[in-house]
Amino acid sequence: MLQRRPLRPLQLLALVLWASAQEDFDWTKSERTSFYYGTFPTGFSWGAGSSAYQTEGAWNVDGKGMSIWDAFAHKKGKIYSNDTGDSSCDGYHKFKDDVTLMKDMKLNHYRFSISWPRILPSGLKSEQINEKGIQYYDDLINMLLDNKVTPIVTLYHWDLPQVTRRLAEPLRKQSEELDHLQQPVGTSGSRGQRVKRCSVAVEGYETGEHAPGLKLKGTGAYRAAHNIIKAHAQVWHSYDTKWRSRQKGLVGISLTADWGEPVDVTNQKDVEAAERFIQFSLGWFASPLFHGDYPQVMKDYIGRKSGQQGLGASRLPVFSPQERSSIKGSCDFLGLGHFTTRYVTLKNFPSGLGESYFSDRDLAELVDPRWPDPGSEWLYSVPWGFRRLLNYVKTQYGNPMVYVTENGVSEKMLCTDLCDDWRMKYFKDYINEMLKAVKDGVNVKGYTAWSLLDNFQWDEGFSERFGLYYVDFRSKNKSRYPKASVQFYKRIISSNGFPNQREVESWKRKAVETCSSSNQLLAADPLIGHMEMVTEIVVPTVSTLCILLSAVFLMFLLRRRV
Repeated sequence: MLQRRPLRPLQLLALVLWASAQEDFDWTKSERTSFYYGTFPTGFSWGAGSSAYQTEGAWNVDGKGMSIWDAFAHKKGKIYSNDTGDSSCDGYHKFKDDVTLMKDMKLNHYRFSISWPRILPSGLKSEQINEKGIQYYDDLINMLLDNKVTPIVTLYHWDLPQVTRRLAEPLRKQSEELDHLQQPVGTSGSRGQRVKRCSVAVEGYETGEHAPGLKLKGTGAYRAAHNIIKAHAQVWHSYDTKWRSRQKGLVGISLTADWGEPVDVTNQKDVEAAERFIQFSLGWFASPLFHGDYPQVMKDYIGRKSGQQGLGASRLPVFSPQERSSIKGSCDFLGLGHFTTRYVTLKNFPSGLGESYFSDRDLAELVDPRWPDPGSEWLYSVPWGFRRLLNYVKTQYGNPMVYVTENGVSEKMLCTDLCDDWRMKYFKDYINEMLKAVKDGVNVKGYTAWSLLDNFQWDEGFSERFGLYYVDFRSKNKSRYPKASVQFYKRIISSNGFPNQREVESWKRKAVETCSSSNQLLAADPLIGHMEMVTEIVVPTVSTLCILLSAVFLMFLLRRRV
């Protein structure tokens, strides 16, 4: 039986290819084959990812300004358990240790993002550039390169300078707010030319669940995306052919998308609903970049519903002819983030219910209760959807160069078992589906596991853990401990895939064996924390009570003498 689940907030990271004629995807070809043993092409790149606000901490250190996420997370009730990213993994101070972890795993690349408030505290490069922020990213990039790890830099992963946010009126000028994203990009171009791939993105203008917390239903998300797409094209054009040739650099976009499978592939309405599901997420950004305009189904549905609501024009903005020409083809590769799949069926939403991105799509999302769900309530393990999504990209967008920029699975907050067999199975199955897609002819060039470390998971705070490395957020040192999946992923990297059944079956056993010592260390940490509490809290408290009791006793003796 299929069950309805709340939609996961749309995650669009703008992290980019050449357009070709669009083909129809064969929805009836639902191949779900057995495990495939084989290896990836020579030169395939393996990595892990992070983002600035989720890992760096040091929110007010060395001249850093406040970001929209600093401001948002400091408001009570916005984040689970009122967590904040103020210290998070303390990656700002521990990046050398983290690069050592990457070197040990033999990663080929590391994806991280720029905290623009750390570079531009005032939000404007014309006013102030924080040299300590520049130095931090210079040092990180240099150390990555020294250890033969390629930096993949996300130019924007949601932490816009808060000052820039205040420059814009929420209802009338949010488009101007997003235009400020173009200013930090110029700084990166002049100071960070060793970086090969860049990205820019935004979320939080429809539901208000993420920073900056705007609830502009039916308009905010479309207007924000419109400006992001235009800003991305300007960034791409700013890195000319000479720069690409000289630096061997690429500028791309990363879009996070779930796969949408028709409930009934023989039912045309279900097939059309699944198509809308994908076009309203992946196609929303990819279609302008590959074909020069929004998907026709978005224009049709949003335009029709806007008319039914008595609006004189569609709530979906329109690109000018000049903008379409500039946007089309403004990318060197497509970054693709993927975590899960939904079954999709038709559901009509009357226009009288109000304006909403979600109701514009006229569909319902369903899940199969048999799908494993080890962590996040929205994340079910459905590996076969990954292969289908990759083949859809190949069919729809002319088989672009693809880098998988996010893929991984979480666990519950209370789980401290470092032998994460569910994550090893998730990686094994999803990476194998990616291998099948490569054999299908999809032009996948690299894979990025999400994430290197447990980190701050936005509105979920620290309640969900995606990391290959467990982070003890209670300790002052933010200690890192390898989960079994570290060794498992390391073996996939060293083998460049899955060479044979016997060898692959031994990986999990060996990974579990190696995690036992880390489990012992982790188990000892609460004792350390307890001793710290005794030293820092209990001892001073007891001493104070002893002094007070002594004073009372002394007063009692003095009274008796009197």
